[in-house]
Amino acid sequence: MRAAHINGVALHGDAEVLDEAALRQRACTELLRQQAQRAGLLDSTDTPQDGMPSEAAVAAIDRLLEAALALPEPDEAACRRHHAAHAARYRQGERVQARHILLAVTPGTPLAPLRQRAEALLLEVRAEPALFAERAAALSNCPSGEAGGQLGWLTAAEVAPEFGRELFGHPEVGVLPRLVHSRFGLHVVEVLARDVGEDQPFEAVQGAVRQALQQQVFATALRQYLQQLAGQAQVVGVALEAADTPLVQ
Repeated sequence: MRAAHINGVALHGDAEVLDEAALRQRACTELLRQQAQRAGLLDSTDTPQDGMPSEAAVAAIDRLLEAALALPEPDEAACRRHHAAHAARYRQGERVQARHILLAVTPGTPLAPLRQRAEALLLEVRAEPALFAERAAALSNCPSGEAGGQLGWLTAAEVAPEFGRELFGHPEVGVLPRLVHSRFGLHVVEVLARDVGEDQPFEAVQGAVRQALQQQVFATALRQYLQQLAGQAQVVGVALEAADTPLVQ
């Protein structure tokens, strides 16, 4: 099968198979690499190796984004509004007591059958939570399975971010109604107890609030810039959002 490509530059080798998210990431990186060349920030002879950018390309992309993205600094009023609307994000001492069953995703693992097994397991333990420890001991690919899947008390800083978003982003106690996806695989999770912690005044967390807003602004600007680049490129074999408006110089 022919490799996906951006303006004729392949994103992967003929034998390499990437999932959709990884392919989009490579496509976005390649759009930026080529724009860095057009902007004179990267030697025209630079080429990716098996879809991966060179160290010089990574540095050039950083310089490109610094020059191309207009990133307004959030003022105090915006920071205070954000804090008031998202006070729960900045609580200190928030903890969750949980247990899980991990069905690990390893290289070569067929994802569809694994997801079917995980969904069936989720339905089973939601219907009969008393089976959770037994199923964890028998099926979990985590050492915690020997203890019935017990993870103990957890803070957001102690878990992978994608796991923490599901664990701390909802108020439920009990078996979560959907699978939790992480870099380790698919998790069936039961929240046994929650300690909500204490809300923090704006003055105590204003640095974290400002950083969160800066990250939001950067993500929005980068997404729009990539849409503009995709709208001017020949994109084959990968789905990217594209804008028809000219690039902002």
